[in-house]
Amino acid sequence: MWHGTAVSNSQIAPSRSHRTSVRVVPLLVPAVALLVATAGCAPDRAADGEPTAAVTARCDYRADGSPAIPVDPPSPEVDPATAQTRWVVQTNQGDVPITLDYELTPCTASSFSSLASQGYFDGTRCHRLVDTGIFILQCGDPSGTGMGGPGYTFDDELTGVESYPPGTVAMANSGANTNGSQFFLVWADSPLPADYTVFGEMDSAGLEVVNRIAAEGQDGSSADGSGRPNNSAEIVAVTPG
Repeated sequence: MWHGTAVSNSQIAPSRSHRTSVRVVPLLVPAVALLVATAGCAPDRAADGEPTAAVTARCDYRADGSPAIPVDPPSPEVDPATAQTRWVVQTNQGDVPITLDYELTPCTASSFSSLASQGYFDGTRCHRLVDTGIFILQCGDPSGTGMGGPGYTFDDELTGVESYPPGTVAMANSGANTNGSQFFLVWADSPLPADYTVFGEMDSAGLEVVNRIAAEGQDGSSADGSGRPNNSAEIVAVTPG
C-alpha cells in the first residue's frame, strides 16, 4: 500500500507553484502514515568512524502491503564494487540501456537490480506519459494502475541539487521516503523539485526509444491532462547489460 493523501487516479499531480510532481497514486490512509522516520542506508563504518575497506551500504527495506506480484525484498547490505550497474530495459519499441549509480544511490540501485533479476518488470506496461510542463514516461507497476508496488518501501537518496535533464532515470514516490518500484524516464528537460531520487541514466539509443514512444502522445485520461501512452510501451524484460 502506498502511503499518502490521494491526489488523483494518476501518478502525477499539481504541486507547488506552476510545477508538476511525479507521484505514485496512494491509497486513502491516515495522514499520520506519512510520518516515516527510519534511516535509509549508510556506508558501513569501523569503530573509529572511518569507512571500512569494503564500503557496504546498509539499506532499510520496510514491509509495506502486498506486492503487485510476488517478489523478495533486496538484501539490506549492498556492495557497490560487485554490483550489476548496467541493465537493458527491453521494450516492444526497442532497447533502453541504463547505467545505475551505486555510488550515490546504492539502496535504490540495489532495489531496481533485485526487482529486475526477479522478472518483476517483465511484461509490464509503462502506464503514464506526461508531455506538458514535465516530460516523463512512468513505468514499474505490474498492475498498470499506478497503485502497484513491490511490497516494501525505502528512503530517498537525495543530494538536494537533483536535476532532471533528458536521459534521467529517477524514482516516483507518494511523498518523502516512500520509494517502491515505480520509476520514470525523462525524455526532455523537466523542471521538477529535487524530491525524486536520480538513480541512473539512459544512453542516447535508449533516449531515442523513449522519444519515439512520447511522440505518439497520450490519451489524456487523467484529470491533470496526462495519461496512458498511445503507444503500448511494454517492458518485455530487464536484463543485465
